[in-house]
Amino acid sequence: MAGKIEDYALIGDTQSAALVGRDGSIDWMCVPRFDSDACFAALLGDVEHGRWAIAPAGGVRRVRRRYRPGTLVLETTFETEDGVVRVVDCMPPRRRDPDVLRVIEGVEGSVPMRMDLRIRFGYGQVLPWIRREGARQVTALAGPDALTLYTGVPVREDDDAALTAEVRVAAGDRLPFHLVWHPSAEPRPHEIDPLESLALTEAWWRRWSAQCTYQGELRDEVLESLIVLKALTFLPTGGIVAAPTTSLPERLGGVRNWDYRYCWLRDATFTLLALMGAGFREEAKAWVAWLLRAVAGHPSQFHILYGPAGERRLPEIELPWLPGYEGSAPVRIGNEAANQFQLDVFGEVMDCLHHARTMGIPLDAEAWSLQRALLGFLEAHWRDPDEGIWEVRGPRRHFTHSKVMAWVAADRAVRDAEGFGLPGPVDQWRRLRDEIHEEVCERGFDPARGSFTQYYGSDTLDASLLMIPLVGFLPPEDPRVIGTMESIRRELDEGGLILRYRTDPEIEGLPHGEGVFLACTFWLADNLALMGRREEARRLFERLLGLRNDVGLLSEEYDAGRGRLIGNFPQALSHVAIVSTAENLRGQGPAKRRQQG
Repeated sequence: MAGKIEDYALIGDTQSAALVGRDGSIDWMCVPRFDSDACFAALLGDVEHGRWAIAPAGGVRRVRRRYRPGTLVLETTFETEDGVVRVVDCMPPRRRDPDVLRVIEGVEGSVPMRMDLRIRFGYGQVLPWIRREGARQVTALAGPDALTLYTGVPVREDDDAALTAEVRVAAGDRLPFHLVWHPSAEPRPHEIDPLESLALTEAWWRRWSAQCTYQGELRDEVLESLIVLKALTFLPTGGIVAAPTTSLPERLGGVRNWDYRYCWLRDATFTLLALMGAGFREEAKAWVAWLLRAVAGHPSQFHILYGPAGERRLPEIELPWLPGYEGSAPVRIGNEAANQFQLDVFGEVMDCLHHARTMGIPLDAEAWSLQRALLGFLEAHWRDPDEGIWEVRGPRRHFTHSKVMAWVAADRAVRDAEGFGLPGPVDQWRRLRDEIHEEVCERGFDPARGSFTQYYGSDTLDASLLMIPLVGFLPPEDPRVIGTMESIRRELDEGGLILRYRTDPEIEGLPHGEGVFLACTFWLADNLALMGRREEARRLFERLLGLRNDVGLLSEEYDAGRGRLIGNFPQALSHVAIVSTAENLRGQGPAKRRQQG
């Protein structure tokens, strides 16, 4: 059985990633890309669905973990009766093929260690053929995939294609294991010096981290989240995946299990402002370039999410041979939400490109032509119902947040035309902006409740309405904004944190129940900060930071009743929110910049 979600740490090479448990087991890894088939899928099943464990053979008294400062190089230290041993894990920056380095380091005494490598291609379904290639290499292959293990430790092969080894490690010993994926039709990669590769990986991350310009009191926490964002970047294109996992449940034992190994347009502005605000200009430029390539085409074919290279076909299928994390079935790959109509992403794209210009990222005339085409489509369709920010699988509705973001699209078009001298029917866009604003204030606001509501005519709340002051739709001191925030804080509270909304099968097309969506509570802290209630905002922010695991990672959601992280992990939006809220608390963050233009 897999560990708790918070028991995992992330390693990655900015093209793929793996999750390493506190027990020394890599229970999830997809290669050669984030969205490739998993070769270790024990996270969504059990040991027989693939894993790679390196840990003491006997009992363990204590486990301590950390990332080496400024890096994604993971250290797991095991204290046992026989002594102390450390396992160092990383995925080096990509040469040609993805690889994983694991180095056992003896610290004190003499500790018996065991390695158990069970490669299962095709998300845990395909047993490989094992081929020995000399004393130091073992290759597992099936279909297009091959994984070669290089090690100086004798390795045995069991009947079920498990590779095992035992070794005693004394103080001062350093025993490397190097696993590299390669296409099965091509020659295996040349063996490398694993200890040199480890040193180069650490140096690579430290050079990258040294670019961080954030100097607030929470610099360590901000940098840790920025490292996560870098790890979730698909380097060849600049796209940033929402998470490296699929089907980690939003409710333990439930069916809200989605594939997050793709790039959501909705995160565009959040991500751009977080990266630029911390000095990572090249990553921000690459993200904007990916965005423009991904959305290029006719606006009627606009998608809300794309593959890491901009792929549009992401068919959603279920994997019945995987029982799911703690029995949370079905396990899904692909994401049907890619085909939904969601008005809000038009606003996010326009907002992102507007801020790219204001921050000095060069955009050519074709980018503006594309934006004008998007706005032309939105003019004709902003009155249409949609599936909304939360990608409901029930009937389309007139979601208030969606209309607010349609206003953002028109507003940013006006600002770009006025501020940068770009051509366009500015008067027409101003009228559109005013028309949307008037309708939202009339149909999306409930005077009896003193709050905006989830969709027109409803009496339900939605935490996405916390975005109203953050995008500049209304000022934070507006009584309607304050009333909305206080209503959400009162009625969507779950253990001091904020639910997205109260789940309703009629709206969602899904059963009741999920955890608190962590980004929503960050948005609440942002609202409080904008309203000048900084001490409240800081206390809430510190509470959220306290939910991170021992190596600083957050998932999508949190189960307040069980006190557990849930949902896909680690999630980019949660870590973007850490960066953004830290800056907002200083009065210099994305919320202020979005309001000012």
